[in-house]
Amino acid sequence: MKKKLVIALGGNALLQRGEILSAENQQKSIQLFSQMVAQLARDYQLVIVHGNGPQVGLLALQNAAYQDAPAWPLDILVAESQGMIGFAIAQELTANSSAPVTTLMTRVEVDPNDPAFASPGKYIGPVYPPEQQAELQARYGWQMKPDGQYIRRVVASPAPLKIIDSEAIRTLMNDGHLVICCGGGGIPVVEKEVGYQGIEAVIDKDLTAAVLAQAISADHLLILTDADAVYENWGTPQARALRQVTPGELAPFAAPDGAMGPKAAAVIQFVKQTGNAAFIGALKDAPQILAGKKGTCISD
Repeated sequence: MKKKLVIALGGNALLQRGEILSAENQQKSIQLFSQMVAQLARDYQLVIVHGNGPQVGLLALQNAAYQDAPAWPLDILVAESQGMIGFAIAQELTANSSAPVTTLMTRVEVDPNDPAFASPGKYIGPVYPPEQQAELQARYGWQMKPDGQYIRRVVASPAPLKIIDSEAIRTLMNDGHLVICCGGGGIPVVEKEVGYQGIEAVIDKDLTAAVLAQAISADHLLILTDADAVYENWGTPQARALRQVTPGELAPFAAPDGAMGPKAAAVIQFVKQTGNAAFIGALKDAPQILAGKKGTCISD
């Protein structure tokens, strides 16, 4: 029986920082991802979780541009991004996979009292030069934070508590499907007296992938991003890629910074809870990362 592998594919890996946020550019990255998946599918049963940071931010901008109707809430835009990105990935994978490919709209429960609602930190949308911050905040009412040499919009990103549709994911897996799910970290919902209600937020897809990986008893978690590894002293001449680390050694990187922090927190959570290895690295290096030749491996 094949091992189960959850792949968390970053929205920034699909649309690189600074490039035009176009369907064409995204499709180029998805084509590369599809080639990687075809190689990995020989040895693993795959479940794919994708991010949506650039894409949901773009949807919000397009949404705000139409002045004759109220803007739609973020939970609806996350659902929209699940459909558009999941469709694009499924189309490409169907042409390259012998297994049936299914994209599942997925809800994820969060706590309405999560501190993240009072302190937004999740990057979405395009990057901007710092000198535009005052103008953007005045025009849209956004909160902005530095993202490298740029600034970027940030929104609330509460911790994922439960994957509402996990049983459907397991059923599809048991029937041999390659499943694309929990897109954009999942559609954020809160429990009500009867059922669930959407809430304004964008959940971090890496943390959701870790919760999902535990729920389906995955053997490994692989986080693919636009960085080729976790780096010590990132952005300095002393920068050094970390190839093999323990959860304890990675802990200083798990700050809630909206960038590498959630990735580090996700793999630490997965390794501690399961005892299985997790990996972080670049999309183009996926097979080599799992072989221990590139990226960062996190294990006890």
